[in-house]
Amino acid sequence: MTSKELSISHLFDAPLELVFQAWTDPEHLKKWYAPQGCEIEFKSIDVSENGTFHSCVHDPVHGPCWIKGKYTEIKPNEKLVFLMVLSNEKGENVTADVAGKSQDWPQAIVTAVTFSPVGQQTKVQLHQTVAEAEAKKTGAYQSWFSMFDRLQDLLQVA
Repeated sequence: MTSKELSISHLFDAPLELVFQAWTDPEHLKKWYAPQGCEIEFKSIDVSENGTFHSCVHDPVHGPCWIKGKYTEIKPNEKLVFLMVLSNEKGENVTADVAGKSQDWPQAIVTAVTFSPVGQQTKVQLHQTVAEAEAKKTGAYQSWFSMFDRLQDLLQVA
């Protein structure tokens, strides 16, 4: 039996174009793409189809979490798909235990984000290829809600 994968819907009080831009503009990502109390650092980021990134979420409690990845699909104002791979500061792939994750955490995850207008608001549907139970156990699930709160605050200022 396969586990239910992580899937989250969120309604943002902002127009579609603005929400999509917040997911694709590196300057915007730096302001919200880490849970409250954490910061994200991008060693590199190229938000284009087949573009890559290398980032670290600095968590004062759990320490650094390095990720590298690749954008595999970008449909403006519709969809983003990217691969996220556990790495170290040098950009080398690492196993979940070396990255400080549980043994059940996948070494690579595909994240798909779809955007759709709902009046003056935007519905974001996020899907990740990680078991929802594992995401809840590790705090990754809860982190998305924290990040979405930060994004909503950013969108209200924009």
